Amino acid sequence: MKKIILITGGQRSGKSRYAEELAKGLSARPVYVATAHVWDEEFRQRVRKHQERRGPEWENIEEERQLSRHDLTGRVAVVDCLTLWATNYFFELKDSDKALQELKAEFDRLTAQDATLIFVTNEIGSGGTSVDPVQRQFTDLLGWLNQYVASRADEVTLMVSGLPVTIKTTTTKHEPR
Repeated sequence: MKKIILITGGQRSGKSRYAEELAKGLSARPVYVATAHVWDEEFRQRVRKHQERRGPEWENIEEERQLSRHDLTGRVAVVDCLTLWATNYFFELKDSDKALQELKAEFDRLTAQDATLIFVTNEIGSGGTSVDPVQRQFTDLLGWLNQYVASRADEVTLMVSGLPVTIKTTTTKHEPR
């Protein structure tokens, strides 16, 4: 049952919806692990709309950092999303190198479980280079985290305009340089 799937793409590319459909195809009672910190009312409403869209068959877990403390053994879970999860570590630790090491260690603890884990992330480094040094540090951090997760994933899908593009399957393992 153990499987790691990464769904990546730009903002509003259909990543979450695709991950949810995939999870529902694999389990009648999937788990949704929300990593977001709710910063304001607009974001709270966005979270509410997502929960309503998913429906009652989903078990919802809200966890900003320590994902591995939840036992997902034998389950299919969507972790949405790595970008917000990395943000939580980045702003807490104020050091992208330390944040990356902690994120990798926590990812490894979570994925040691015998579960199907579907991770959603953003490709934020595909545009231009930011003039803001904090944004550049975070873009680097997320890029390195995405590479780490992709190297361990059994499948990687890039969402483009709502369409899934297969990047990696279990037969095409790639290791980061």
